[in-house]
Amino acid sequence: MQVSEHDAVSELAARQVGEFLQLRQEQIAQRWADAALFRTVFTVSRDEAVEACKAVVEALSEVAATGRLDDVTAPGFQTVREQLGRMAASRARTGLNPSEVANEVADLRRPAVTLLQGEFPDSADRQAQECVLAFTLLMGTLRLVVMETTLSQGEELIERQRQQLLEVATPVIKLWEGTVAVPLIGTLDSARSQVVMESLLDAIVAERARFAILDITGVPTVDSLVAQHLMKTVAAARLMGAECIVSGIRPAIAQTIVHLGIDLGTVLTRSSLADALAYTLRQQGIQVASGTAGVSLP
Repeated sequence: MQVSEHDAVSELAARQVGEFLQLRQEQIAQRWADAALFRTVFTVSRDEAVEACKAVVEALSEVAATGRLDDVTAPGFQTVREQLGRMAASRARTGLNPSEVANEVADLRRPAVTLLQGEFPDSADRQAQECVLAFTLLMGTLRLVVMETTLSQGEELIERQRQQLLEVATPVIKLWEGTVAVPLIGTLDSARSQVVMESLLDAIVAERARFAILDITGVPTVDSLVAQHLMKTVAAARLMGAECIVSGIRPAIAQTIVHLGIDLGTVLTRSSLADALAYTLRQQGIQVASGTAGVSLP
């Protein structure tokens, strides 16, 4: 019986908080617009900050109406999650960590609570206290939403930067008409292998390349996983109509491949990039001369 009564009181408090947020939306927005979280993001126009505050208050009102005060997945939060994410990202760019951004969200509680207490003749009244408690819980959930969004934004940024670094570290070079090459440097893992394959295939199409060279001179070691990645890339290039040559097979790597029992029998290999390029030129009917003679066209 006591549990049911408590649930009823909590439900009433949540509903009253929702009504309060709707009724006092303008007043709350005006006060929040001067808070650090909004003031430092919307520096051009205070009216823009007020409108952003209204959107957040409206979202909180929707959440309160559902009674899901402690649910970060409540529909109301979804409507402002993108905006909160942009604001949190903006504050993070100034040097604040997610915890500090969340503390700025916590600072929004006091001015709103002052207004909420003013709705009751006696702030010590039980229902007044229940409403303050419900609003505090709601603001705590908002704080979690902002922290979660900030962390998610940070992870997405790191992932984008990582992808960009992979692409920069894996350039595709046009060596000759119809010949492209990918000089690989460093460890070749699954993620980078995928970037290599996509970049190479795009270059084959763009350059109408008949030959593709994978130069592994800068790859420190070749194990079974690296060999598997190379085989997949070679196979993909063949499907695109290009002959693929793996160059940079140093003596140490050759011994390792033999020791591991890796079968590269179907893959055309050369000891150096120069040898691989010379092969592709000969296949195109271009005579390669040694010394200073360079190359001569047929």
